[in-house]
Amino acid sequence: MTTGGTSRAPLGRELLRTMAETGASSAMVYELAPDAPVLRLTALSGIPRPVLDPWRRIALAAPIPVAVAARRRRLVWAAGHQQLARDFPRTAVALPYDFALGAAPLDDGTDCRGAMVLLWPAGHAPELSDAERTAFESACRRLAGLLPAGRNPDGPLVVPMPPARTAGPDEALASVDYVERLPGGGCALDLEGRVTMLSTGAAALLGTARLHGARPWEALPWLAGPVFEDRCRAAVISRQPASFTACRPPAQWLTFRLFPDGRGVSVWISAGAEQPDPEARWPAEVMPLRAGQMYHVLHLAAALTEAVGVKDVTELFAEQIVPAFGAQGMLMYVAEAGRLRTVGQRGYPREAVEAYEGLPLSTANSPTVRALATGEPSFLPSAEETERLFPGLVRLTGMAARAVLPLIVSGRPVGCCVLAYRHSRTFAPEERQVLTSLAGLMAQALDRAFLYDTKQQLAHDLQAGLLPHRLPPVPGLSVAARYLPATRGMDIGGDFYDLIRLDEHQVAAVIGDVQGHNAAAAALMGQARTAVHAHASAGAAPDEVLARTNRLLTDLDPDLFTSCLYVHLDLRTHRACLASAGHPPPVLRHPDGRTAVLRVPPGLLLGVAPGTCYTSTTVALPPGAVLALYTDGLVERPGRDLDEGVAALAADLAGARTPDPGGLADAILTRRGAHTERMDDVALLLLAPTEGGGPGGGA
Repeated sequence: MTTGGTSRAPLGRELLRTMAETGASSAMVYELAPDAPVLRLTALSGIPRPVLDPWRRIALAAPIPVAVAARRRRLVWAAGHQQLARDFPRTAVALPYDFALGAAPLDDGTDCRGAMVLLWPAGHAPELSDAERTAFESACRRLAGLLPAGRNPDGPLVVPMPPARTAGPDEALASVDYVERLPGGGCALDLEGRVTMLSTGAAALLGTARLHGARPWEALPWLAGPVFEDRCRAAVISRQPASFTACRPPAQWLTFRLFPDGRGVSVWISAGAEQPDPEARWPAEVMPLRAGQMYHVLHLAAALTEAVGVKDVTELFAEQIVPAFGAQGMLMYVAEAGRLRTVGQRGYPREAVEAYEGLPLSTANSPTVRALATGEPSFLPSAEETERLFPGLVRLTGMAARAVLPLIVSGRPVGCCVLAYRHSRTFAPEERQVLTSLAGLMAQALDRAFLYDTKQQLAHDLQAGLLPHRLPPVPGLSVAARYLPATRGMDIGGDFYDLIRLDEHQVAAVIGDVQGHNAAAAALMGQARTAVHAHASAGAAPDEVLARTNRLLTDLDPDLFTSCLYVHLDLRTHRACLASAGHPPPVLRHPDGRTAVLRVPPGLLLGVAPGTCYTSTTVALPPGAVLALYTDGLVERPGRDLDEGVAALAADLAGARTPDPGGLADAILTRRGAHTERMDDVALLLLAPTEGGGPGGGA
C-alpha cells in the first residue's frame, strides 16, 4: 500500500474487504475535517488518483453524492449516468462515464465521521441488492472506527488491488512468449496510465521502446490529445472495454483496444491498412488539451453555477484551473473606485500582493492594469518578455511567465485574473482560446458573486441593527448571548433575543424566531421584540406578555408566525416563571452539572389566533444553575427528530467543564457545529444567577 505505510494498513485492508463483499470496482473514503465543514479524501482503491484531484476536498454543503450522504446521514444511490445527471448534474458533467454509485455516511453511532463512495461497473441492477446494502452499511460502521487512526496530512492512502494470482518464473516467461507471438503489440498501464509492460511489437508500432513508467499521451506527441487518457479513464471507471484509432505520423493508422480491471488497463495495438471512418479517429492537433485539463474545466463550469460569494468563486478557480494548467500562482483583482483590490490569490509572496493593493489604475504599471484598460488578454511566455514590458515584475513576484485574463461582463471590466508560472512557458493558440473562454465564465460568476455579497452585507447590517447592541448589566445575574446568521441563503432571519431589567431584583429574558429568512421576517422580528419589551416593562405576567404580543401580531396580519419563550426571573427568591408560544423547550443545568429539559406547556405560535391563552410554569433557578434559551437552528439537523437535538444539547451542557456562561456558550456552539455550516440562524441566551447579587455581565 502506498502513501501511509503500515500505520494505515487496517484502513487499506478494510477498504479491500468492502470491495470484495459488495462487488464494487472502486472505493473512496472521505473524512470530515475537524476544523471546517469539509470532507477530505482519505483513502481510495480501484480508481486513478488524478480523477479525484477536483474532489480531494469537498464542502459539506456541496450538492454531490458524498457530501449529501454525510450531511443527511443516509445512503445515496445512482444506478447509472442518466440518474446521476438528473440528481447530481455537477458530478455527472465532470465524470461523463457510465457507472453505478453509492455513497453512505461513516457513522459510529454517535457522530458522522465522514462518508464512503463505492462504484460498480456499468450495467449494475437499478437498485442495490439486500446483500450489497447490508455489506455496505456494515463496512461503513467498521470504517468509522478506523478513521481517527487513518489521518495522514501527506495525502490520501492509495490501496492497490491484489494480483489476480501469482505466477512462477517458467509461467512468466511463457506469458512473455505468448504475447510476443501475437500479431500487433501489447502494453500494460497502471491505474494512472503509466506503462508497466511493453511488448516488442508495441514498441515497433509506437516507434519507441522507452515508455516504461511514462504515460503514452505525455511521452508521444501524436497521442497528446485527450482521447487516449479519456478512454483509459472511461474503461477503468466503467470497467468496460474501449477502443479508438489514432494516426502515427506521417500516415500510419493504429487501433488501440483497452481492457480494464482494478489494477490497470491492458492495451492491444494493431496497424490499420487505411484511414478509418472520421467518427472513430482523432488527429492529435485538433484537440490539444489533456483530458485532465478538460475535466477540471468542466468541474469548474459546473461548480460555478452553484458558487454564491466572491470567496467561493476565487477558491474554485484556484482549486480547479491553477493545477489543471500547471500554474504556480494565481491573482484575482477587481477595479474598485479606480484602484486595484485583491479578491483572491494563490502562490504569490505577500510583498508582491501588497505592492499593487489599492494602487490607482491611472498610475500602476502592470499587465493587470493594461488588461483592465484594453479589455484584451495577454500572454507573457518568459521572464525576458515580462521584464522588457514591465521592469521589476519578475523580481517582485518570482514568476517568469503569465496569462493575464481580463474579466469582462457586458463590455465592462469587473476584474482581472493572472495565472503565473515560475519558468518560461509557451501558450498554444488553442490553450489561449480555452483560457480566454474561462475568463468569460469567471467574469459572469464574479459579477453575480459581487451582487450576492452586497445583498448579504446589507442584510447583515439590517439584522445587527434590530438586535440589542449590548445587554444591560444585572447584579446577581451572569448572562451570555450569541447570535450567528445562516451561512447559506440571504443571511437574514428572524431570530431575536433580549434582556429587560424590570427593577432592582427582577429581570425578564426573551428569545424568539420569526418564520422565514427575508426582510419581512426581520421587520416582524423588530416589532415582536418591541411589543414584548413594552408589555414586560408594564409589569405584565409572562402568560399575559405573550397573549398581548400575540394580539398585536395577529392584528398586523403579516402572514408570518413567531415562536417565543418568555422568562421572568426573581433574583431574590431565585425563581423563574416561563411561558412559551411554540418555542423549543429551555434546558436547565443544575449547580451539580445535571441537566433537564423543561417541558413548558407550548402554546400556539404568535400571530395564529387573536384569542390564544398561554400557560406559565415556575421553576427554581438557584445560584450556580444555568438556564439555556435557544432557537431551533442550534438543535435541528436534516433527517433527525427535534427531540434528539434537544437531548444532545442537554448532554453538551452537562459535559461542559466551564461554569462561566460566556465560555459555556462558545463551547456549546463549537460542539454543535454552529460555527461552521448553518442552514438556519442560531440564537443562544444563557442565564446564570450568582451568589451575593454581584454584578453580572452580558456579551
